[in-house]
Amino acid sequence: MLTAVPAMYLNPSILPACLTKRPGPFMPTLASLKRYTIPDWFRNAKFGIWAHWGPQSAIEAGDWYARSMYMQGSKQYKHHVAHYGHPSKFGYKDTIKNWKAEAFDADYLMGLYKNAGARYFMTMGVHHDNFDLWNSRHNPWNSVQMGPKKDIVGLFKKAAKKQDLKFGISDHLWITPKWFSVSKGSDKEGPLAGVGYDGAGGAFDSLYGDSKEVYTDLTWTEEGISEAWKQHWYERIKDLVDQYEPDLLYSDGQLPFQQHGYNLLAHHYNKKATGKKTEAVYTSKRASDAASGICVFDVERGVVDNIWPQPWQTDTCIGDWHYNKDRVGHYKSAKTVIDLLVDIVSRNGNLMLNFPLPASGMLDSDELKVLDGITQWMKINSEAIYDTRPWKIFGTGPQPPAVKNDREAKFNESSRKQLTFEDVRFTKKGNTLYAFFMGWPESGAQIVIKPLSTTGSQKPGIIENIELLGAGKVTFKRDEEGLKVNLPGHKPCEHAYALKISGKDLT
Repeated sequence: MLTAVPAMYLNPSILPACLTKRPGPFMPTLASLKRYTIPDWFRNAKFGIWAHWGPQSAIEAGDWYARSMYMQGSKQYKHHVAHYGHPSKFGYKDTIKNWKAEAFDADYLMGLYKNAGARYFMTMGVHHDNFDLWNSRHNPWNSVQMGPKKDIVGLFKKAAKKQDLKFGISDHLWITPKWFSVSKGSDKEGPLAGVGYDGAGGAFDSLYGDSKEVYTDLTWTEEGISEAWKQHWYERIKDLVDQYEPDLLYSDGQLPFQQHGYNLLAHHYNKKATGKKTEAVYTSKRASDAASGICVFDVERGVVDNIWPQPWQTDTCIGDWHYNKDRVGHYKSAKTVIDLLVDIVSRNGNLMLNFPLPASGMLDSDELKVLDGITQWMKINSEAIYDTRPWKIFGTGPQPPAVKNDREAKFNESSRKQLTFEDVRFTKKGNTLYAFFMGWPESGAQIVIKPLSTTGSQKPGIIENIELLGAGKVTFKRDEEGLKVNLPGHKPCEHAYALKISGKDLT
């Protein structure tokens, strides 16, 4: 039985295509979208890599350059004035030509990411800077017409398909008119005080947006965003979905603009639908969107407090989101990434990790070292990551602060302590239980896993055999203090170590 059509759509002339043609099982209503089921490919993939790359990367001065260059006194404003001139004379639009992507090789990068264990890859589609990384039908500010003059999204999709990776695209567009409104302001002091930046006057609203206010203190709400922009957002992102049919569509924020959002989500899901189900994924950073059952919850730079009932995702980066020359040599280490990955998977989540590309499109040597560390670790331990499910508890040992809601989960990774051999994380696959100990004990002789004691409330059934992945079978003893595993004289890898535990009634 079809879901009732909202009153606003009773006029057939304004019905979106997903209603007039009904190409799939989802209608653009909350009731219909609640029938969504997260596909198994996403539950099983666990690890994805992201290229958060675009014209803001041309300056190689870190995140939000296109906004901060219009914020007098900011580090990026000072950088811009020193290197390019005042933003009333040389604005963001004038920097785009510096993004040449001269060393960009999507096939080479995708091969590295596949070897590192990524099961899916995501490219940025459009950031808050309003610049599309595809041959956009609705925006002349795009990478085919300007900058590298390449279809970045298309090239990445083709490369991902060659490597049999699921393909995602990120959308950051909805907040653009407010985010970019600072381009319409001016210096508050100094010799050019009151002289409008290049976004003032409306000549370049096609890039800088149509906001009538300057939001120097940005609030991530839809208040102040015009209806015309909401419809434009829908048309732009629908074009992205129509041309590239992503397996995953990521929102940098919530599902925006109510009915426009429902229209887009139904269209995205129907593109990948078979029967009553879809293989498409949509992620939202608003927990209530995921709690309603319409999409996947995404946590930026953070980890949820416990095992969540539905699969979720952390998105984070080894450095800044956009490439920053000042961060070279100060990236997350391979250990930090692996600690995050294991911890997240034990809580029913996936890790989406950004390696910020320089302007050239080629990873720097320090990024390659981090990627190689992940690659070597995954060669030995990936069976305890892929296709797994959480156990009865996510783990034991020193833990990061608990979070109570989605706002507290965001950005809590900076408060995390490095995990050690005292920290244990669990996953399971079928009848097999995996126990990761997150460091090698100083004695190197034995590891004790307390939740697997003979008297603990979480004790599994009968343990018959234990292997240390990469090293082989190990001996063990189980008593009221815990499962005591005797370790070999050499480490099979660096960082976290996985015990493969088999027997009866373990999971």
